[in-house]
Amino acid sequence: MDKRSISYSILDLAIVPKGSSTKQTIENAVVLAQKAESFGYKRIWFAEHHNSAAIASSAPQMLIGRVAQETKKIRVGSGGIMLPNHSPLIISEQFGTLGTMYPDRIDMGLGRAPGTDQETAYAIKPGFYQATQSFPNDIDQIQNYFSLENRSSKVRAPIAEGVDVPIYILGSSTDSAHLAAKKGLPYAFASHFATAHLFNALGIYRAEFKPSEELEKPYTIAGINVFIAETDAEAQSMATSFVKMIIGLLTGNRGDYLEEASEMTPELMEMLQHPAVHQMTKYSFIGSKETVKTQIKAFLDQTKVDEVIVSTNCHNQTARINSYQMFAQLMDELNMVNAEMETVH
Repeated sequence: MDKRSISYSILDLAIVPKGSSTKQTIENAVVLAQKAESFGYKRIWFAEHHNSAAIASSAPQMLIGRVAQETKKIRVGSGGIMLPNHSPLIISEQFGTLGTMYPDRIDMGLGRAPGTDQETAYAIKPGFYQATQSFPNDIDQIQNYFSLENRSSKVRAPIAEGVDVPIYILGSSTDSAHLAAKKGLPYAFASHFATAHLFNALGIYRAEFKPSEELEKPYTIAGINVFIAETDAEAQSMATSFVKMIIGLLTGNRGDYLEEASEMTPELMEMLQHPAVHQMTKYSFIGSKETVKTQIKAFLDQTKVDEVIVSTNCHNQTARINSYQMFAQLMDELNMVNAEMETVH
């Protein structure tokens, strides 16, 4: 592992556990953010999804405001806003408002996927496909709305002007890497489910990166799934909710909620090795703290990312918080080793 200090953050997909409610899921997100703040996490992001009873984050702007209100220092943002669904002006006004209310704590992660199925994407915006083509220009517009120079323009977002809300480009393919590099913006890759292009995307971004007013050198974030418990067996059981969810997505038998944990049966273990399932779950780290610590060290050595953003989709809130706490501990331990190595050299 190299000698940098690696930041660690949370991507909360706000998936509703079976037997719970959307309201309780939102309350759980607030509690998780408060705990994450005390554990040392850098940020917590919420993703935009639509037309799913199983997901409580169809309006991440609202969740961001609620969580920022209930915390003190952790950064809160979108992972991400699906920009083709929205007007750049409206997004600028919304995040300008958030950035004004919670200074130096709000992040704006932007993606170009719909966050839903094609029919729902059409219901959100009939011209969605055309809107995806203007994604780079829409980012330029948002940057203009946040600039002080835009005060002289006929169309303004006054509440955003001069407000510091960093933009992050999100992606699951190499297209986003080219764009983030060209614009000189930090880059977050969705390797918690889209694993195939991770290394190509990181390589393109670093090779093509052009310094900007926002960023002097490349900054990379990789998404991962993590499930940690006292023993490997307990962690595997906790992860069964996630495994069943992935299998459901791939087979079209998508349930409405996150299933309860069960035993990691030989059948489930076999399904994990199925090429399609394995492809989606490749960067999922399951086990005791020591088991996962070894896996994470190898991942960081290979990717050399600046930050990992962790998703832990399990049914039990207590188990989820405990997993996040142990992940923070193992990251602190790895960073401490790095610091000691830096001192020695």
